[in-house]
Amino acid sequence: MYPVKDCQMLPNTMRALVLRDYDGKPENIGVAEMPMPRPGAGEVLVRIAASPVNPSDLMFIRGLYGFKKALPAIPGFEASGTVVAAGGGLMARLLVGRRVACAAADPGIAGGTWAQYLVTGASRCIPLHKDVDMEQGATLLVNPLTAWGLVEQARRGAHRAVVQTAAASALGRMIVRLARRFSIATINIVRRPEQVELLHKSGVEHVLNMNDATFDAELRDLCHSLGATISFDAVAGKLSARIIRAQPERSRLLIYGGLSQEPVRIEPGSLIFERKRVEGFWLSSWLRTKNALSRLRIAGKVQKLLATDLRTDIQARLPLEEAARGLEQYVTHMTSGKVLFLP
Repeated sequence: MYPVKDCQMLPNTMRALVLRDYDGKPENIGVAEMPMPRPGAGEVLVRIAASPVNPSDLMFIRGLYGFKKALPAIPGFEASGTVVAAGGGLMARLLVGRRVACAAADPGIAGGTWAQYLVTGASRCIPLHKDVDMEQGATLLVNPLTAWGLVEQARRGAHRAVVQTAAASALGRMIVRLARRFSIATINIVRRPEQVELLHKSGVEHVLNMNDATFDAELRDLCHSLGATISFDAVAGKLSARIIRAQPERSRLLIYGGLSQEPVRIEPGSLIFERKRVEGFWLSSWLRTKNALSRLRIAGKVQKLLATDLRTDIQARLPLEEAARGLEQYVTHMTSGKVLFLP
């Protein structure tokens, strides 16, 4: 193993948040002392500085994500930190001593980011620019890269406008700003009047409350007048069907989340006669379509926008011991910004 440059001794144990059951109950997640993980070939050991709570993390601890890890498991999919050791391989060794954003959103990675240390693949680390602080770096991978990936779909397909759900979320607001940068109009769906007001105050033009009686008619009118032939859906369930019904012929619906925890039921006529398509979008799969150079190029572009279009608001910074409060705060105040765990 290649240690950090000043050869500091690493401890034998670390503190981590440990998940004991996939039932979502607060009492089944708590701080525990764990053996210090050791990196293997092509892997690095990251000393975690900050790690956010994301909707995907909530899905994971409830057992509703795309995979499960053997219990007890350490949750957390993204973080920032400093690489303190490498297990071997040129890429891993070059990262030693560097500040990075790192990911653990893969079933092959045993650990998670809600801990003092993480072992992950060197290819899952992105060196941070000197003007990116650890807090913004901690939120680099999930939301900003998802926003970039989704808007890229709209750009490649030459779509003039997009529909998006959960538009008042941190990711939703990133999509609005990024789409505006590329001259793509957005139709933004929320579920509460205060979210409509929030987006209007930030200069967003087209905002619809899905619970209004006129929602379906207004959505259809906007989709057809603006040419919204692609949509990004974080909710799924009945809302997916309402969106694709409102869109013009040959439209695409990309589902990247399941906040409703309901199945999607689409009228077959929309698919058969109007030639509409329903697809899934998973950031991990999208990134795997890019080679290493392309991923670094995209990460560089995203980092340049972290202070503007892809900025993340932080509502709380908490130690691991206050995880239960942090999770509750995030669930009840998602539009207020991210909750960060600071190990």
